[in-house]
Order: sequence, then structure tokens, then C-alpha cells
Amino acid sequence: MALDSIAVLGLGKVGALAARLLADAGFEVTGFDARLPKETLTYGIEAVDLTKAKDLKKVATACDGVLSCLPYALNKSVAAAAHVAGAHYFDLTEDVSTTNAIRELAKTARGLMAPQCGLAPGLVGIVGAAQVGAFDECRALRLRVGALPRNPQGLMGYAFNWSPEGVVNEYLNDCEVIEQGVRKFVSSMEWHETLYVEGVALEAFTTSGGLGTLCETFHGKVANLDYKSMRYPGHMRLMNFFFHELLMRERRELAGEILTHAKPPVNDDVVYVHISSEGTIEGRLTRREFVRAYRPIDVAGTVATAIAWTTSASVASVISLVRDGVLPNRGFLKQEDVPLEPFLETPTGRLFQIPTRRYTDGAASF
Repeated sequence: MALDSIAVLGLGKVGALAARLLADAGFEVTGFDARLPKETLTYGIEAVDLTKAKDLKKVATACDGVLSCLPYALNKSVAAAAHVAGAHYFDLTEDVSTTNAIRELAKTARGLMAPQCGLAPGLVGIVGAAQVGAFDECRALRLRVGALPRNPQGLMGYAFNWSPEGVVNEYLNDCEVIEQGVRKFVSSMEWHETLYVEGVALEAFTTSGGLGTLCETFHGKVANLDYKSMRYPGHMRLMNFFFHELLMRERRELAGEILTHAKPPVNDDVVYVHISSEGTIEGRLTRREFVRAYRPIDVAGTVATAIAWTTSASVASVISLVRDGVLPNRGFLKQEDVPLEPFLETPTGRLFQIPTRRYTDGAASF
């Protein structure tokens, strides 16, 4: 089915920018939110209560596709409305139960059901799958992402530029991994390690949701696979104290309110991406790396934060590939099934090559 018109639900920083990028890519875009942006936009907007089923039905039936940039708790309802309307569905969720529910809908969908199209899960799975595909045998795939303030203050060294509900979930829910060939779950905020990006010292620790469906796809093919969030040193220890010693894990909503009140969003941010893999090519042990530091840029007529444009550009690239016939237009889409090179050649995918370090090793290059 066609994908020419798309409804973008939720016009926060990510949703508003995604709508701009899609409009620039030639889509007929309408944005929906309870509160409308005041700035001049390149697409149509409507005020809608997106918590009501009748309004979701109206939105879903008026377009070819729906992109949800809403809090993850609303995505099941949005996906159900898209399913009934026969529309394509896309979102940015890292929530595992939401993705599982959408996957069930995909079994009888007339369109494509594509959750987890953001940064992590999303971009990191696309890059990681390309790395695995270059090996004859892959012994490890490690995915690390950090969305951080460039100029942190205080011991926490953090700012909540992303959904507080999503961050709390990542810090508290169990994390799926593959360890020595065994697919299992481990606790979040563990497996601490130190690494560096552009000379900046960072710590990394397990968090939930960033792998999407990678463990399912690569079980039996990759011996060790895990995802970790990167933060400035000392953050993990403070978060373990906050959630576990102070028992804020029992009051998730309040925890999110306290943290965002203490560390509100900043405009000068940085997204660190560190994806590495090890394996053999023609009997030779090789390591591959995709390491970037993405910062705010001018794009689509606005100055976008790093977390906003990396998330928006990723989902816009996937939607463009569906429209152009590179990806299927029905069923369930795993991010690791998105081919890296076509992804990077879309107008928004090219943004991930700034700054770029291209090299060739085996079958793939980036």
C-alpha cells in the first residue's frame, strides 16, 4: 500500500522535527497534539485529544501512515487504531511490552507495523546488524549510547532531554542479553565499564530496551550481545542509590518528577554512539567500530538538539525507505532488517555521516 501521507502524533521537540523532516522529504504531513506549537511550521497541524479512542480512529483513517512520538504508555492505543484503519505504524518506543503488543497486531495488519525506529533501539540495531553481517563468525556485538549535556553540572552529570518515563524504565526494567551463547535477562545498572569517545571518559552500564529484537535475531549467531547506556563517571552509583537505597523504584512516577525537576533539559547536548563488534573474516580475528559524537545542528529550518535530530532523522529515514519500496509495506519490521547503506543514503540518513570517518573492511563500509 502507498505511503504518501503521514500523521505525526505528539509535537514535542522530536515529533515537531520529525514532521519537518518528513515534509521536506515530500510527504504530506499533518501534526496532532493537544497543545500546538507556536512557531511557523512547514506542515498542517490540528489540536486533538490523543488519549481518546474516537480521535485516534479519526486520525488513523485520514492518512497512509501514523508516527507516534507520544509517551510510550499511549503507543498501544495508537498502534491499535492504525491497525484497524489499515495504516502503516511507526514509533520510537524502547518499551518491550509495547513492542510485543504491536508485534501481535502485525500478524493481521494490512500495513507495516514498525516500532523502535529511533536512536536506541533503531539506528544502533541497523549499524550493529551491518557489522555482524560482515563477519564469517561474530563472537561479540556491543552497543553503547549516551544522550548527555555537553557541559554537565553537579555530581549526576545529566539532563533529562528524553522522556523521564522512558529513562526510569531503562534504569529499572531487566535487560535482555546474550552471554556465552545463552539468551537471558540481567539487572539494569550493572556490568559497569569505562570507555572513551573523542577522548572523553564515560562509564557504561546495562539498561533496558536498547536492543529491540536483536537478541532474538542473533541468538545462535552471536556469542555475546548487550546494550549499555553511557554516562559521565559516577552517574550509575548515584542512580542505584536513588532507586534502590531510597526505594524510589517503588514510586516511578514520582522518581521521574524529582529527576526532571532537578535536571531539566538543555539545548547544548551531545549524543555519543559507540558500536563495536569482534569476529573472524577468512580466519582472521577482526574488530569493527562505529564511534560518533553527534551535536546540535541546523536542520529543516531550525536548530535541533542532538537527541532530537538523531531520533527524528532515524525514523524519517525508515519511513522514506518504506515509501520507496526498499522495505516491506506489511507485517512487522525489525530494525536489524533495515539495510545500512540505503538508510545512510536517504536525505536524513546522510546526517549521521556528519562528522564521518569512512573506511572499508570486508563487505560493508561506513
